[in-house]
Amino acid sequence: MTTIILPHGNYRELLSYQKAEVVYDLTFRFCARFLAKGDRTIDQMVQAARSGKQNIVEGSKASGTSKEMEIKLTNVARASLEELLEDYRDFLRVRDLEIWAKDSREARYVRELGHTPPVTYETYRPFVETRPAQVVANMALCLIHQTNYLLDRQITALARDFLKDGGLRERMTRARLQSREEQRGAGKG
Repeated sequence: MTTIILPHGNYRELLSYQKAEVVYDLTFRFCARFLAKGDRTIDQMVQAARSGKQNIVEGSKASGTSKEMEIKLTNVARASLEELLEDYRDFLRVRDLEIWAKDSREARYVRELGHTPPVTYETYRPFVETRPAQVVANMALCLIHQTNYLLDRQITALARDFLKDGGLRERMTRARLQSREEQRGAGKG
């Protein structure tokens, strides 16, 4: 029997989701600590971080019936995090604060922190809540880059799987054709 609706919705197991959740938690706290109340950037940054996380959830849940929607929403998550990345870069640039080089000691340290499961905000809390804005913003840049890398790979895999297996319509057609074939076979016996 051909499966029509594939298993779906296990977004919490996705490393991209786990990292996106850390980015959201970090961004929420960053904005509360380092941006002035009433600054419109707060809403923009928090909403971009939220969109990055929530679109992974929505895409994962939609994947059972629409691979196309899963790909689109995962790409929206990626785009939202790219917007957030630029907000953090702007924060550092306009304040003449250093942006860590990709292979700096600090950036490598942040990347190493993320290698120990489970990936949660708790791993980063001691740094986010005690370090100055420049350090926290740079940590956010590192985490967003990691998340975007994972989302890029996820989008590539989703597209490859779609090309290989099709979507709901193709599965429904295969299931219907298989059912007809089985009915014909049962009628011959």
